[in-house]
Amino acid sequence: MLYLALSVLCSSLIFIVFKLYDTYKVQTLYAIVTNYVVACMVGLFFNPTTVTITSLTQKPWFIGTALLGVLFILIFNIMGKSAQVNGVGVTSIATKMSLVIPVLFAVLVYKDSLSVFQIIGIFLALGAVYFASVKKKGIHLNKNHIWLPILVFIGSGIIDTSIKFIQEAYLNDGEYPIFSSTVFGAAAVSGFLFVGYRGIKTPLKINLKNVIGGICLGVPNYFSIYFLLKALNNNQLNSSSVFTINNVAIVLFTTLLGILLFKEKLSSKNILGVILAILSIILVALF
Repeated sequence: MLYLALSVLCSSLIFIVFKLYDTYKVQTLYAIVTNYVVACMVGLFFNPTTVTITSLTQKPWFIGTALLGVLFILIFNIMGKSAQVNGVGVTSIATKMSLVIPVLFAVLVYKDSLSVFQIIGIFLALGAVYFASVKKKGIHLNKNHIWLPILVFIGSGIIDTSIKFIQEAYLNDGEYPIFSSTVFGAAAVSGFLFVGYRGIKTPLKINLKNVIGGICLGVPNYFSIYFLLKALNNNQLNSSSVFTINNVAIVLFTTLLGILLFKEKLSSKNILGVILAILSIILVALF
């Protein structure tokens, strides 16, 4: 439970950093690319053994992990487009609702057993995600761009499922740092290619705020993945429970941090979402 709590804390810090980007006028795309570089370097720093490019490419998980890194940056850009067209609420709900995919994968493939209380808790978790994320204006979905949140839903679910699959099939505890570093390294390379392509039309300028923003994001980003891997390797909870608690706890914690740090106001629906989140975590964790 400790590793799961630490993963939730780090993931929640990511949302806080994103929130501060608006305040300090940080350009999100460039900070994101910097963040992946920083996260990759943190993984290399904590890796207990020396790794060469040759030995890394011979790992059975290397190709899948590199593709996962590409998916990271791809889904990020789709999320950004969806947030612009459909709104942050729709995109946030699609992201967190994706917990259904790794949960179903764990139940069908790894034969995770769920009690009646845990199943109820998972359904409450979905309700919690919706009500905690919806804003006062409600949810407005652009029918012409409905494919964007659908892709966010599928892509986010594939990312979580892939992390579990690689962790279960190929990784040992000592490889968690280099695995995480490889994911973020591939995302960084993909990000540089994307930024370089955009730079053909718009010359790039080094901005210190973007670099600092990327550093502040990269450290908790790395540890959110690292601690999630450790939590998935723990025998106290099955993986379906881990993904459910992780996603719902992030929604709950970021909501509370929004109230405490940014004086955000909650609607009656948001309060209902918080209550459902607490109930779902209790049901999934204790039963």
